Parts: sequence; structure tokens; C-alpha cells
Amino acid sequence: MARIYGDRIVLREYQEEDLRYIRKWVNDPQITDYLSDIFLYPHSIVTSENFLSHMMEGKSDNTKGFVIGDRQSEKYIGQIDMFKIDWKNRCAEIGLVIGNPENLNKGYGREAIRLLLDFAFHRMNLHRIELEVYDYNLRGYRCYSSCGFQEEGRQRQKFFHKGEYRDKIQMGILKEEFKDPGDEKRKKK
Repeated sequence: MARIYGDRIVLREYQEEDLRYIRKWVNDPQITDYLSDIFLYPHSIVTSENFLSHMMEGKSDNTKGFVIGDRQSEKYIGQIDMFKIDWKNRCAEIGLVIGNPENLNKGYGREAIRLLLDFAFHRMNLHRIELEVYDYNLRGYRCYSSCGFQEEGRQRQKFFHKGEYRDKIQMGILKEEFKDPGDEKRKKK
């Protein structure tokens, strides 16, 4: 996959050097409390190495991903992955993580999502992108909504978190609903 450049970030390939950054967040509850249950138990270095190797090899047809890197230094900020890519029905799920709490609330996730949506809809010819978010992840929900995702359903009390059952929210966006800020710039030229 080619690199995708934004204003402040680049979506780039996974590299061996990313392992040290992944290891910093993969067992950090400040980050993983907002992710799926695959982070419920500690991840060993072998698990992280296997994931990184899998992503670097790029052999899976239904999983593709990018590291979110600083545009200038290419240093790891996080990652955004598409999985369960369904080529017949032209849809995929996405997952996003910003790996350092100091980088939260800076708009990196929003920029990464918009770059990925543009790529998915206009280069991969996908028709639909979907994701799941927990009801207590208000920052994530606001980010996804601002990128055009709509709430499509809610699984009530589906997820047990910190002593209580919480809702899991399904969100999706269709190609025709995607409003890329770059579209307006291109129309004016």
C-alpha cells in the first residue's frame, strides 16, 4: 500500500521499529479500556511481535492497516486498521488507537479517519465502513460522528466494564455520505 499524507500525519506501513511504541500502550489500561476485549488480558511480547509481523507481511486479504505517523518524522502515533474486508459487498470494519495519552485530543484520530475513508472509498472502491464503540467512550463517539459516521444500532448492556454492563454502539458511513474536506478544495480549482 502506498503512503497517505495528511496535513500533520502520514498513514504509513508498519515497521519493526513500531514494536517499542506498540508495547508501550498494548497493556496500558488508559488506552485499552476503550478497545475490544482482545486487550482484556495482558499481551506478551510474542503476541505483539506476531501481530506486527502479520501486518508487515500484508498477506491477509481481509485485513489491511496503517501506522499513524508524524508527517515529518514518521514517528509512531497510533494505528488505524481495516479488518473483515468484504470484497463482494464492498465493506469493512475499522479500528483505531492513539497509543500515547499525551497525543489524545489533538485531532490525530480525526485526520487519520478522514484519510482512511478517502482511501477506502476512492481507491479501494469500498461502499461502507463500519465500527463499534462503547457508550462510555465519548471522545471516540464524538470523533466518529464528526467524521460522518452515524449511529446505526445499539446492543444494550452488551459489554461488562468496571462493574457494570454498558452498551456497544454500531456506527457506519456510506461512500455517498463521506464529506472529505479536500473535495471542496478540488472543486474550487
